[in-house]
Amino acid sequence: MGRLLAALIALLPALGLAAESEPVRSDRAVVALMADQAAVAPGGTVMLGLRLRLAPGWHTYWKHAGDAGAAPEILPDLPAGAVAGPIAWPAPERIEYGPLVNYGYHDEVLLPFPVRLPEGLPVGGTLPVTARATWLVCAEVCIPEEGTFRIDLPVEAAPRPDPATAPLFAAAEAARPLASPWQARAGFGGGAGVLTLEGPGIGRETVRDAVFLAGAAGMIDHAAPQRLTVAPGRLDLRLVPAPGGAPTAVEGVLLLTDGGGRRLAYEVAAPVTAVVPAAMPLWQAAVFAFLGGLILNLMPCVFPVLAMKAMALARMSGEARGHVRAHALSYTAGVLLSFAALGGLMLGLRAGGAAAGWGFQFTAPGFVAAMAWLMLAVGLNLSGVFGFGGAVGAGSGVAARRGHLGSFATGGLAVLVATPCTAPFMAAALGAALAMAPAAAMAVFLALGLGLAAPYGLLAVAPGLAARMPRPGPWMERLRQGLAFPMYAAAAWLVWVLAQQAGPDAVLGVLAGGVMLGFGAWALGQAQRAGGSRIGLAAAALGLAGALALLPRIAAAPAEAAAPGPGAEAWSEARVAALRTAGRTVFVNATAAWCITCQVNERVALRGASVQAAFAAQRVAYLKADWTGGDAAIGALIRAHGRDGVPLYLVYRPGAGAPEVLPQILTEGIVLRAIGAL
Repeated sequence: MGRLLAALIALLPALGLAAESEPVRSDRAVVALMADQAAVAPGGTVMLGLRLRLAPGWHTYWKHAGDAGAAPEILPDLPAGAVAGPIAWPAPERIEYGPLVNYGYHDEVLLPFPVRLPEGLPVGGTLPVTARATWLVCAEVCIPEEGTFRIDLPVEAAPRPDPATAPLFAAAEAARPLASPWQARAGFGGGAGVLTLEGPGIGRETVRDAVFLAGAAGMIDHAAPQRLTVAPGRLDLRLVPAPGGAPTAVEGVLLLTDGGGRRLAYEVAAPVTAVVPAAMPLWQAAVFAFLGGLILNLMPCVFPVLAMKAMALARMSGEARGHVRAHALSYTAGVLLSFAALGGLMLGLRAGGAAAGWGFQFTAPGFVAAMAWLMLAVGLNLSGVFGFGGAVGAGSGVAARRGHLGSFATGGLAVLVATPCTAPFMAAALGAALAMAPAAAMAVFLALGLGLAAPYGLLAVAPGLAARMPRPGPWMERLRQGLAFPMYAAAAWLVWVLAQQAGPDAVLGVLAGGVMLGFGAWALGQAQRAGGSRIGLAAAALGLAGALALLPRIAAAPAEAAAPGPGAEAWSEARVAALRTAGRTVFVNATAAWCITCQVNERVALRGASVQAAFAAQRVAYLKADWTGGDAAIGALIRAHGRDGVPLYLVYRPGAGAPEVLPQILTEGIVLRAIGAL
């Protein structure tokens, strides 16, 4: 009998009983210390771990507890020469409790840590391991608990896994966050921030939801909403910094939910490389949007539409107040509805994963060609080649029969041609809007529309202003014909934009389409003068159809990489990094051929002899990020700095972290001060 008992005792290590301590029990948790090996070897490594089995409704905490709580602590007492490593924390879950958000675990968790053993352990002896641990368990209340644990592990020539505990350690290892396969960066400024991940495998079909759990205090507001935007190869997660200022780096765990509902965890460490504008309340964004829309009336891209506005005002001189007010309201309605449609389209494209920003439609060659033809058609109408509604020339019956439709359409056209321009206040307002809920974002777009419509819409409030215009007369015909030339100029500019985007083949297509459209307009005018000739109308329709048939070919023209210009290099993230490593100041100009504000800034502030000389003297590297064709990497650069369109000007100084973002309207003085030449 004694021999049998001795044999059973000898078998206890093989049964796995020696690899787990006596547990500490409470009504809330059962906690024990365990090892993944039933026997250890000299010079080897054994994994120890604190296993917490929690009662239903109770939880404990991760290494960073979030808004409240405390992480478990394990203090091992090891023999001389043994060294314990840090806890290999499994990925936590996000635990919401009222206005607080904590990070931790429900049900059960094993917190493993490695122990490196000394070479001199005697084989045949025993390794005693003692550890004292404290942990906090919470439900409606939080209760601190503690315990002291001991395991005696046999020392053998080779390690022997414990079949009972080794699977638990394997599961804990599998629950650890994976190393992120994507490039990560973060940007913060004031009350706003964004965490960006880029690389293959990111898309709407692979990322359904995401939440970032900060690995330390002082980084983010844990309870603030985190708005997710996903585009092919890119993920943006809006964050709110913790009170006290923006962090210098971000590290923690990103929990992703894929298209099948599976949760994946990734370790993320991102330097703060950009500054995004502070988040603003809805009322402030709306005010900024209104001011931006108001200033937009003075931007060059709206000049062609001002021609149509001037004609409309001239026609209303001397009209009844009710008539003036109705036309002003029709124009305002056209502007607001067009802004609502544009805002809804942008929000919808972003929700679907596309990276649509302000002026995004001008990145499509087919749209640019269609706009060039529209400007040409409006110019031909103003020149008297044809009329709308069956009459030719000023003073026709069109205003009486379709005047409100014309005012409404003018408002819509004003919005379309305004999108290549970005006015002061607009960037901050649009950047804030696209981080808001859809309803709030739409309110900001409508405020922008109200600002654009305000000068003309003022007639709805004070229709008597129209009476101060000169009385209608023969001068109106000369004015109308003269105002056709801004429209021709706009068409020529759009052809130049198309040349930058898609090269000579696309230019040939748009010019051929312009000839067909001109023929159709002439045929329509002849038919109108002849009282509605069917042959003329058919010829007009044929000319329009011929032009439209060219659109698919123009839209499919291969993109042409435009040269960055004298003294400039093509932008890339790698080039910026290399220049900064070399200690150079870097000036980045994010621009587009269709952005008139960008083109004016280049001529006024960047191409001048004084600025070019200062760039050379200060060894400033001038990098041009051309967004004419909608390059995805440049779009990511723009969004990373809280903007939603061009222009964007960045100055990276040696030794500085985030770049300085310059105003959208530049002067030589602003540029020279930014590079330290003044």
